[in-house]
Amino acid sequence: MMIATPETWYQTKALNDGITWIYEPFIKDYYRCNIWHVRGRDRDLLIDSGMGVVSLREQVAQLSERPILAVASHTHFDHIGTHHEFADRAVHPAEADVLARPTRKNTGADYYVADDSIFTALPPGDWQAPQYEVRPAPAQTLLEEGNTVGTGDRNFQVFHLPGHSDGSIALYERATETLFSGDVVYDGELAYDADNADEMRQYVTSMKRLLDLPVRVVHGGHYPSFGQDRMQSIARAFLAQYDR
Repeated sequence: MMIATPETWYQTKALNDGITWIYEPFIKDYYRCNIWHVRGRDRDLLIDSGMGVVSLREQVAQLSERPILAVASHTHFDHIGTHHEFADRAVHPAEADVLARPTRKNTGADYYVADDSIFTALPPGDWQAPQYEVRPAPAQTLLEEGNTVGTGDRNFQVFHLPGHSDGSIALYERATETLFSGDVVYDGELAYDADNADEMRQYVTSMKRLLDLPVRVVHGGHYPSFGQDRMQSIARAFLAQYDR
């Protein structure tokens, strides 16, 4: 398999509303985390940070220009890999311990990074899948339901939406009807443990909360962004299967 270079590991695309989509093109779609950069007046937001096999701050220059709060939508390995590169970090309390003390097991890396099958090109350097680990990145801020994350000119409400994980959160900007949904909802095969009754009850409740949320655009944790109709369709399909 081809080996990628650090300079090609990340790609960026500027969207509307001061938002930049950052992604790792050599990770296959299902495993590839969307990294979202939101420009603010006083500081920027980074929502999730990828797998961490290449330095994000070194390769994406705009992430070194201004103060940034790095928010973890949840603490699976593909979403928190470079959180340690940012001085200001935030996460839901239910997953604060994972961010501070990540292991291959509690981040899901043991299951998904057992070999090189998630890549189309290997990370640069001395890459060995069994040795991959996420570096500790203790949070300075704990984000709970109803909290607000601000940039000076923009405000995002925190929704605690467990199901995909205990501490899964989404950020919602009411003024623009923009939702950063993490892995709670995205336009692809959702990941959950259907045999875990408690987890599925939580996920059903979280999906119901999304049905009536006024949304113009949803920026999910994976796959392309979408609108309210598609979000409702995904939620209804999930509820038709699991809301017993």
